[in-house]
Amino acid sequence: MALESDYGAFMEKFVLQPSCSSHELPLKGLTFAIKDIFDLDGLVTGFGNPEWARTHSAATSTAPAVLAALSGGAMSVGKTVMDELAYSIDGENIHYGTPKNPCAPDRVPGGSSSGSAVAVGAKLVDFSLGTDTGGSVRVPASYCGILGFRPSHGAVSTMGVVPMAQSFDTVGWFARDAEILNRVGQVLLQLPTMEPVKPSHLIVAEDCFQLLSIPSGRVTTVLVNSVEKLFGGQILKYASLGDYVAENVPSLRHFMGKGAQDQERNIAPLVALSSAMRLLQRHEFKNNHGEWVTTVKPNLGPGIFERVWNAVGTTDENIDICHSVKAELRAALTGLLGDFGILAIPTTPGPPPKLQMDPTTSERLYVRAFSLLSVAGVSGFCQVSIPLGMYDNLPVSISLLAKHGSDRLLLNLVQMLHETLKEQIEIAQKNW
Repeated sequence: MALESDYGAFMEKFVLQPSCSSHELPLKGLTFAIKDIFDLDGLVTGFGNPEWARTHSAATSTAPAVLAALSGGAMSVGKTVMDELAYSIDGENIHYGTPKNPCAPDRVPGGSSSGSAVAVGAKLVDFSLGTDTGGSVRVPASYCGILGFRPSHGAVSTMGVVPMAQSFDTVGWFARDAEILNRVGQVLLQLPTMEPVKPSHLIVAEDCFQLLSIPSGRVTTVLVNSVEKLFGGQILKYASLGDYVAENVPSLRHFMGKGAQDQERNIAPLVALSSAMRLLQRHEFKNNHGEWVTTVKPNLGPGIFERVWNAVGTTDENIDICHSVKAELRAALTGLLGDFGILAIPTTPGPPPKLQMDPTTSERLYVRAFSLLSVAGVSGFCQVSIPLGMYDNLPVSISLLAKHGSDRLLLNLVQMLHETLKEQIEIAQKNW
């Protein structure tokens, strides 16, 4: 049972000491929490569901990402609650309780790395580890008003992590502070320290910001003013991401028209992109866990039950096309951004929804959310969600993306922007 104190973020509290006590370690003195999807030697990995825990043995080794954080000098204080089988971005768990969103207690915390985000947002730890397949670090970071980093696909080892869908699975992390986010990144990505590089250009995806349920200017103005102040307005460019994707990802035509119920509020090429992503995700989830699901028939919460059994019934049709879409999108966005370009999009279509939202509203939100989340998901690009203060007493965020392998560029940029963004957030909160 999850622990009711500490915002309901923890499944289990314990202390894992750093593996070395040198004073020069980059994470020395920092505490962190671990999503209950990472193997820890001698403990059962719960994967968000009590029947999963009951039917699996204790791990015999610890995930390399956890070992890296411990070797970097950090101390772990426990395992955090997650959405069942990692198959939700809401953050609600009928078995262990829903971790309380420290920014908005009547709203969902976001998932599936819910407890890890809440632990950081509530200042219970300095950073935490999560995973992001379809959005499970970026969404809770956005909803809890903290920084969340999804690295380039394959950049951090996913060994010792229960797989969800390997084509998209990443190990990500949360922090409140840009400098700590960067330090954790250097350890997990094994990056040498280098001088920050100024981005060559920053593209604002104007069509994506039209998906927002709050005034788009409240989000874009903060970023644009910060970039102009730091680097000059000449690096800012504006584009329609949907049009660019439609023109440069020909295999998407197989998915056009699927899942876009409300065309005025959606960007059709990005809905098609999310359809391809969700199909391949269902296919890989079935290959990983279909046998366990059909044998155990676990008790699953609303929404997750439907998604899991939908995945179990998936066929192999169009799977090859999904892989073509991935390759074409990565090439197209690499061409758009180059080595030092940045893309700005909303992290999510709006603030965190209320707890226990009805399924129809939830599905509409999912269509828009995955239109945005699938850009990094399908391309494998790195993405950071950055908090931009509050609007109408709810957290606001923006996301920056860089090409696959440019994680250092992105982490350094967040740190470079940090102070200027704080100034611009204060101005925006007075004016909007």
